[in-house]
Amino acid sequence: MVLPATAAKPEIRVLIVDDSPFMRRSLERLLSQTPGIRVVGTAGDGVEAVRRVLELRPDVITMDVEMPRMNGVLAVGEIMQTLPTPVVMVSTLTQQGSDTAIRALEAGAIECVAKPSGIAGELANVADQLSAAVVRASHARVARRRPLAAVAERQIPERAFQSLTPARNIVVIGSSTGGPPALTAVVPLLPAGFRAGVLIVQHMPAGFTSALARRLNTLSAVEVREAVEGDLVSAATVLVAPGEFHLTIGTNRRVHLDKRPSLHGVRPAIDYTLDSVADVYGRSATIAILTGMGRDGADGAAKVESAGGTVIVQDEASSVIYGMPKVARERTQNSMEYPISEIAAALTRAVAARS
Repeated sequence: MVLPATAAKPEIRVLIVDDSPFMRRSLERLLSQTPGIRVVGTAGDGVEAVRRVLELRPDVITMDVEMPRMNGVLAVGEIMQTLPTPVVMVSTLTQQGSDTAIRALEAGAIECVAKPSGIAGELANVADQLSAAVVRASHARVARRRPLAAVAERQIPERAFQSLTPARNIVVIGSSTGGPPALTAVVPLLPAGFRAGVLIVQHMPAGFTSALARRLNTLSAVEVREAVEGDLVSAATVLVAPGEFHLTIGTNRRVHLDKRPSLHGVRPAIDYTLDSVADVYGRSATIAILTGMGRDGADGAAKVESAGGTVIVQDEASSVIYGMPKVARERTQNSMEYPISEIAAALTRAVAARS
């Protein structure tokens, strides 16, 4: 759910970081048009960004990915160690740009927005997305983080042979603001041979979801990839809903993608996925609602619970924004709440009990 800028704070003070003077001016013009947002400064690279953060103490930072001297990933890591501040990455949709943006999220950034090309129409199209991301980021709770090097590649065990039959059990993980690092704390801890198919619905623009899937795949014992139309839900396979597509499951246990209008202001919407999962899997479904603003996933969680499924939510202390988990907890009767560090184990126990 997108909130007006004035709902976040009387004024959101923003620092813009980009190595292009044209892009800095363009982003400043776009953000300044939103009531309640004020650009208090700009920086041309990561080194200058760290200095300006300490000088200006902004509420939110927009951060380019590729910059001289210190890139966006290193700058986010430095900021999160010195003066933690919500950061929105503004990244190109090339594979290199989106992959690097995902690493910046691991370093502590809040979310990603696609970088406009500079064409007037594209700049106008991204204005609402960028302003909404800044508002969401202003609600986020950030804390000092370990350096990015602490998020290390794991020694991945040999993966089980992918099943060609539908999974008897399904896990759905829904997340929004702060979701990528939360997913990094959950999916890599699922065991090889996990006895359920897994769907991830992360509120994220098209292009970044494929980068998220690639990153999780390098860290996990289960296979992770972006979903395509007709994919079979099979055990030990994680399918990530592609940005700008709703994902549902048919009675044949195959994925369907569609471009119905946004729900709760988002596409993909967790509620659409859970509605179909409740109908198809019933008590064989386990879901987890992670950090994020708004109420997406709450109605679906209630329906899954009514069908006999299990509902897990992330606790407030470990959530960047305790919005979606809170509403899902309120809409259900028997949901279980865990810190993010315990959710993978809770999902594994729930699936083992169903199996």
